[in-house]
Amino acid sequence: MTSLRKLGSSDLEVFPLSLGGNVFGWTADEAQSFAVLDAYTAGGGNFVDTADAYSAWVPGNEGGESETIIGRWFAARGNRSEVVLATKVGAHPQFKGLAPANIKAAAEASLRRLGTDYIDLYYTHYDDPSVPVEEIITTLDGLVREGKVRAIAASNISPERLQESLEFSDREGLARYVALQPHYNLVSRDTYEGPLQDVASRNGLAAVPYYALASGFLTGKYRPGTKVDSARAEGAGKHLGTERGVRVLAALDEIAEARGAEVATVALAWLAARPTVAAPIASARTVDQLPALLAVGELTLTDAELSKLTQASA
Repeated sequence: MTSLRKLGSSDLEVFPLSLGGNVFGWTADEAQSFAVLDAYTAGGGNFVDTADAYSAWVPGNEGGESETIIGRWFAARGNRSEVVLATKVGAHPQFKGLAPANIKAAAEASLRRLGTDYIDLYYTHYDDPSVPVEEIITTLDGLVREGKVRAIAASNISPERLQESLEFSDREGLARYVALQPHYNLVSRDTYEGPLQDVASRNGLAAVPYYALASGFLTGKYRPGTKVDSARAEGAGKHLGTERGVRVLAALDEIAEARGAEVATVALAWLAARPTVAAPIASARTVDQLPALLAVGELTLTDAELSKLTQASA
C-alpha cells in the first residue's frame, strides 16, 4: 500500500497523486468521469481536485460541471467520507472574486452541486488584491467554524499576500492556509521555486502543484514530428521547441527505461520528491491513462536520478 502524506498542518492525509477534475464535463463525459474516479480510488487514490469554475470555458457550459459530476459519483458510490475533496472559489462566472459575500454564496453553490455538507480543502482559486486579506481569511474561517470546510488553501497568489494572510491568521487565531497550489513541473520551475516556495517552506504549507505534467508534455507523447489528438496539444507541444524541453525529455527517457517505468511516472516522482510538495495534480480523460499516474506512489527515484532531472530542467 502506498503511504499517505499529511497535508501541511491539517489532519488531512492524502495519496501522493491528486486526481485533477478539470476534464470532467469537458473532455470526459459523465460515464468516462465515473470510470476514471472508480479506477483512481480502486488504485488507492483518495485526493480529488476540482473547482467551481470547471469547465466554464467550454461552449455551452456555465461552470460547476465538474463538481456536479463528482457529486453524482459520491451519491452513486456512497463513498464521500473516503475521499479528500478539494475545490476552489473565485473564478466561477457567477461568483467572481473573493469578496466575503461572494465566497459564502459560492461555497453554498459548490456544496449543493457536490451533494455534500462539507469540503475537505477549500482554495482561493486566484487571489483578489481588491479585497484585504483580513476579509478573505475571516470569511474562510467562518466556513471552517460552521463545519462547511475542514481546511483552507490558496492558489495563484503572490508570496507577499500569502505571507500577509498567514500572519493575520496567526495574529488573530483564525483558520490558516495549510496548502498552496502552484504551477510547478520539470519545465516550469520558476513559477514556484524562489520566494513563493520559501514562504510555503517557512510556514509549513504543503504544495499541491497543478500542470504537474505540463499539459501532457511530460508524459513523453509529444515528440518531433508527432501529432497528438488532445485539447491541450498546442500548450504541451511548445516545450519541444526549447532546449530545456529536449534535455528534460532525454533525461526522463533514460530513467524511465532503466526503471521500467512510464515517462509520466518519472516526471511525477521527481515533483513528488521536491521540498514542500505533498501531491502533484494530474488528470486522466480515460482509465488507461491512470496507471502511469497512480504508479508515482510506488516509484522512489534515487538521489542520482533526482539530480539528473534537476540539472536537465535547470
